[in-house]
Amino acid sequence: MAVTGGNGKIGQAILQHLKDEGYETANIARGKRREEISDTYITTDLLDAGETYSAIAKTGADAIIHMGTIPNPYGTPDYETYKSNTQSAVHILKASESLGLKSCCLASSINTMGAEHQQRDPQVDYVPIDESHPATPDDIYGTAKHAMEVTADGFGRRPDSDMTISTLRYPWVPNEEKVIESFSESDRSMTALEDDAAWSGRDVMFSYLHIDDACSIARKAVEAEYDGHETFWAVVSDTTANVPSKKIIAEFFPDAEVHDPLDEYETLFDISKTEKLLDWTPNHSWRDY
Repeated sequence: MAVTGGNGKIGQAILQHLKDEGYETANIARGKRREEISDTYITTDLLDAGETYSAIAKTGADAIIHMGTIPNPYGTPDYETYKSNTQSAVHILKASESLGLKSCCLASSINTMGAEHQQRDPQVDYVPIDESHPATPDDIYGTAKHAMEVTADGFGRRPDSDMTISTLRYPWVPNEEKVIESFSESDRSMTALEDDAAWSGRDVMFSYLHIDDACSIARKAVEAEYDGHETFWAVVSDTTANVPSKKIIAEFFPDAEVHDPLDEYETLFDISKTEKLLDWTPNHSWRDY
């Protein structure tokens, strides 16, 4: 199994998860090796089509998880963020298709919808928010992730391809220590939520994902078998708030249509598609701590 960006936080965690599940792994990343988990390490510039093809071919992998992207729009110029997150995906998809890989999983983002990084408030038309909800980002990071999903759609439509392509819309992905610090040991009342951080409150529709669940859904995505490309909300089944979900909707998203009533602290996202197509459900919640 090949993983791009295995030097990063989530990439390293995925490599360890795959190792624990019995997979032989290859880390395809830029710069020096910063992990001792993978069986093979290949230094690669994913913005170079030839290098990307050669690296994937060298691993002999039959599936790939693409985590080697710029994680936010703040550390690089906008054009670099857009170029990196779209061009690397094109190179991964094209190489995977040409080499006959059975599965390709790409890291997308909740920002595809239009979330924490944009100037406008999120556009929430209805809840629960499923994968068909309009994507209306105005920031360069969210726009790039949306473009990546559209590109994956195109590859998935090709009649001569039988590759399974998944894009996972990740929110903030904390480890157990951060989950406890940010939620279990913090005030999650309505008063606190009104001044909440962008990465955990209204701007991300009160979503998050424990890093262990982020690893398991990526593995499930490359193990899945279906035709073409599918997008999935990769979020935990509850919210970051210690407030009933119906009150959150009334306070922060009063114009949203409620298609189905939510249980007490149920996520604002419809994650039934992940269970149906990936046989995945999240196993962690900050309330467990």
